[in-house]
Amino acid sequence: MSGAGAVREPTAVSADGTRIHTEVYGPDGAPAVVLSHGWTCSTRFWDAQIGALSADHRVVVYDQRGHGRTPAADQRGYTTDLLADDLEAVLAAALAPGERAVLAGHSMGGMTMMAAAGRPGFREHAAAVLLCSTGSSRLIAESTVLPLRPGRLRTRLTGAVLGARAPFGPVTPASKRILKYATMGPGSAPDRVAACARIVHGCPRATRVAWSRVLAGLDLDAGVRELTVPTAVVAGTADRLTPVAHARALAAALPHCAGLTELTGIGHMTPVEAPEAVGALLRELAAAHLPVEPATRVDKERAV
Repeated sequence: MSGAGAVREPTAVSADGTRIHTEVYGPDGAPAVVLSHGWTCSTRFWDAQIGALSADHRVVVYDQRGHGRTPAADQRGYTTDLLADDLEAVLAAALAPGERAVLAGHSMGGMTMMAAAGRPGFREHAAAVLLCSTGSSRLIAESTVLPLRPGRLRTRLTGAVLGARAPFGPVTPASKRILKYATMGPGSAPDRVAACARIVHGCPRATRVAWSRVLAGLDLDAGVRELTVPTAVVAGTADRLTPVAHARALAAALPHCAGLTELTGIGHMTPVEAPEAVGALLRELAAAHLPVEPATRVDKERAV
């Protein structure tokens, strides 16, 4: 990525032996921020945050399983435990032993934080968390992607749409309109719609379908209660995939909620649609919860 400094790619190996593609931007020794993208996205989803933060923060991004440059799992292996395994691997590879970071997750990336909240690796490294446009359960039932009354019919049809096996095909004006309606606010700029479309259309169909099944049956309410570090929540009021009611429920359930930010007119793709707002929240959390002089990579190498 241009303008973000040299990228390093530490070797992150998950519990099943899979290498998780990981990128680190910014100066060694700077306060660390770890960003986890959502369903059908990739590291490129965080380009705006990498560009804005990497001058004075160490920004860690990685491709979720089956996305971007991270290999797929066995079809039976797609679970929320896999999300947690992969995050723990990234934290161990990119951070020094005992080093704390701000962890942020968008959509399925936020669910990754909930899934990993009780894990030793998460507790070792998480100083604070930012949950972006996410929910812990009832995702299909609460979605308003289809303009129907709530109930069994809408839930069944929404599940069929989100889990459809049909290929997305190339990015076209029609596909961008559909993506914008389903995932972004009505005022989203064309270049940001196009950027999201390129990312989403790049997701392999098998990965999209496999994770859709996991999300359809998601229940991470217990994981929310395990998020005992300061945790901020941000969501768009025009989000159809995870409506703002999810964010309000998370804020009410978190043991240590560090604030709820509702972005008027913004849809599901908050880091792309409102990059300044998301970047400011990350900076605030880092300033409040990270030490001035965190452990450096040299410290890590000496400790090995």
